[in-house]
Amino acid sequence: MFSSGFPDNIYVMLRQILDLGLVFFSFYFLTILIKERRAQWMIRGLLILIMILFISDRVFNLTLFSFFLERLILICSLSMAVVFQSDFRRFLEQLGKGQINLFFESNYSLPKENSVIDEIVDAVKELSQNRTGALMIIETFNTIEERIFLNPGVKLNAEISRELLQTIFQTKTLLHDGAVFIRGSEIVSAGVILPLSDRNASRQLGTRHRAAMGVTEIVENCICIVVSEETGSISLGEKGLLNRPLTSTKLKELLEEKLLTPKEGEVVTGVTRLSKKLGFKGLNLLMSFLKLDDGKSRNQNYIPKSSSRKKRN
Repeated sequence: MFSSGFPDNIYVMLRQILDLGLVFFSFYFLTILIKERRAQWMIRGLLILIMILFISDRVFNLTLFSFFLERLILICSLSMAVVFQSDFRRFLEQLGKGQINLFFESNYSLPKENSVIDEIVDAVKELSQNRTGALMIIETFNTIEERIFLNPGVKLNAEISRELLQTIFQTKTLLHDGAVFIRGSEIVSAGVILPLSDRNASRQLGTRHRAAMGVTEIVENCICIVVSEETGSISLGEKGLLNRPLTSTKLKELLEEKLLTPKEGEVVTGVTRLSKKLGFKGLNLLMSFLKLDDGKSRNQNYIPKSSSRKKRN
């Protein structure tokens, strides 16, 4: 009734299913290991690249294209290993200690974007009430190339908190004159020097406002929050324009709109961003398999003169 090769075909099929299942499980495990939402998009994209490589090599026998994909996957993997070396180091340490159960505990869950926005808004509200000048540049969804900054500032790579933001902008600190660069749930750097806008602006707008206009003119995938030192007013800069004055409630609404809603058609550059882009537009089946939330994650020097208080507005 059955051909003599039927048991062998079942064996091959089961082996392929097991092979595919192990690959998906490995990538799902990586999403648990690396808790940053931006990294999860990159992992999804890397998985898609591997699936494309498998199809092109095993199904269509595209030798040259497969060779290119192998090298691309290797570069993306090495880039991720460098960027998230602390997570992989923690993984190896806990694996060596046999503490596998720690990978699945709740303390490795993703930070919620709403809590990040709340921390930013609370800090801005306090700074505004105290009339402490501040400038924050926030990456939306695609990665900002830091070479557009006139000075990249001091690396912090610290988790966002209201207390840290307020401390940075205190006038007695060394970093208060620059901007704070925020990516995801992390303060990447402080004391960043941004390019200024060449457009004529109101005399009520100081260097911080011109810096917010200048950088958002150059980079579309970012927004800037400005707190005036003179009046305490809050402004939000986007695409070279300032929305002002704002209340803390209105600021929160705008941040939720800008940061929690992904936009289509944005340009991503760099090797590591390629996998993120593929993940962002990836297969719905893959998204549902991973059971992860969709992307709610998203030429003058700016040197405020400490002697001129009015220019810091």
